[in-house]
Amino acid sequence: MKVKITDTTLRDAHQSLIATRMRTRDMLEIASDLDKVGFYSLEMWGGATFDAQIRFLNEDPWERLREIRKRVKNTPLQMLLRGQNLVGYRHYADDVVDEFVRLSVKNGMDIFRVFDALNDIRNMKSSIEAVKKYGAHAQGTICYTTSPVHNNDIFADMAVKLAEMGCDSICIKDMAGLITPHAAEDLVTKIKKKVDLPLDLHSHCTSGMASISYFTAANAGCDILDTAFSAFSEGTSQPPTESMVASFAGTPLDTGLDLDLLNRIEKKVNVICNRYASLFAPSVAKPDAGVLVHQIPGGMISNLVSQLKQQNALDKLDEVLAEVPKVRAELGYPPLVTPSSQVIGTQAVLNVLYGERYKQVTKETKNYVMGYYGEIPHKISDEIIRKVVGDAKPITCRPADLLQPELPNAREVLAKENIHASEENVVTYAMYPEIAIKFLKGEIKEEQIAPVKTEKAPETKPAPVVTPSEFSVEVDGEEYTVRVSPLGAITAAPAATFDEKKAIKAPMNGMILSVAVKVGDTIKEGSLVATIEAMKMASEILSDRSGVVSQILVKNGDMVSSKQAIVVVE
Repeated sequence: MKVKITDTTLRDAHQSLIATRMRTRDMLEIASDLDKVGFYSLEMWGGATFDAQIRFLNEDPWERLREIRKRVKNTPLQMLLRGQNLVGYRHYADDVVDEFVRLSVKNGMDIFRVFDALNDIRNMKSSIEAVKKYGAHAQGTICYTTSPVHNNDIFADMAVKLAEMGCDSICIKDMAGLITPHAAEDLVTKIKKKVDLPLDLHSHCTSGMASISYFTAANAGCDILDTAFSAFSEGTSQPPTESMVASFAGTPLDTGLDLDLLNRIEKKVNVICNRYASLFAPSVAKPDAGVLVHQIPGGMISNLVSQLKQQNALDKLDEVLAEVPKVRAELGYPPLVTPSSQVIGTQAVLNVLYGERYKQVTKETKNYVMGYYGEIPHKISDEIIRKVVGDAKPITCRPADLLQPELPNAREVLAKENIHASEENVVTYAMYPEIAIKFLKGEIKEEQIAPVKTEKAPETKPAPVVTPSEFSVEVDGEEYTVRVSPLGAITAAPAATFDEKKAIKAPMNGMILSVAVKVGDTIKEGSLVATIEAMKMASEILSDRSGVVSQILVKNGDMVSSKQAIVVVE
């Protein structure tokens, strides 16, 4: 039996190492070369790529799919689909799921790796049915994790259920690199005894065990392994493609792939990799056995580092990593994969930043506890439920059963905004309404990559325009607001004058999604003032007092910093 290889360089590898920042133009440089190798598939879409493209790169994800399809004519293209979440962070109505899959197939997608963050197969049903409906390959996926409530027998039984749903293959998705060689051999053996379908193992090198776990899995009968070209491999990414091909050469498991060709392609991949050198954080480029405790997946680690930088709190990374397993246990031991990894990870960040656990709770954490993400693996204590959602009662049905069709409204909004309502634009808006409007209106600018430091003297540039930092200072019992700017900087125009003591402030750096009040409104303590998006999660900003709204200092879409005044309440 020859082992087949799925190469992840164009998707999970750069998602895991450089927060999903590889540009389409770089991918197109090597797409035709990759097509010559003879891979089982090229994973090049889905996961966080869709979000990153419209949010940071000013790229149309659909165009990436079409352009790569033009150049890859012989190798199946593969994507990661988050079940009812598609490529977003919430459940979408069934009409959006069906249309997204239809358009993905229309634009060139062949294989859909479908998973659910909670391993709730109710949330995978619509996606799998749509994939089969439009003639593509459905790969049913098991999110591998370890906890007091998970074991290999449960995972093997899930494989049987996925086969019964019509899946064409099965994937063991070990998103954090937790699977040991022994566990890999045991799980592959148990699944193969129960299910006669091709089996894929996807893992990460985060703990340092992935390569040997691949070897034992292949010898136990695993058919497909996920790898990445060496420049984008290891650390929190996958094992190196070239190394895995070489390790099986001359054995009954020989992949049959040309190692010389792979090495020639790797030289081109390395050139591309060097363009992103400034984005490689040391914490994601090497193994870290700490993952065996906190279980944060490869794709989340690089994003977590990036998010803490945005909050000016990278020094608190160790505290956050220690908080993650505590939050995960309290919230029912979900596998840590998007979106549950974002829910747990962001809540851990907030617990650390606030210095008080669950003082600030994201909208997504509330929805998770309420059951809107699906069936939670283990019961959450009544105490935690009260802290997160108060007296509300969680649901027990399939979450999408509560959703009304969403596409008609998406079409109406694009028409009102005078945005071309192509089939793809409608689906893009339905999944990312806030950011999609800005992207489709051409308001997003491509995020610039910082150049790698050299010995050359830096170019002389004009002093940057900065917004002065504001501080509250007490002198002789009186409190004053002072503004501080770096020397040599050009100070931006001063903000509106307001009483610092009466201001409701942003809890963190982020983007204002909506302002819930207007000047003149009478509000009570605990009233919703605004919603902020930070670390890909939405958080409510609540008033800490009762009174009348006298000033609104921000508008929808504004980027704000931690402790920046949002609303003034007299």
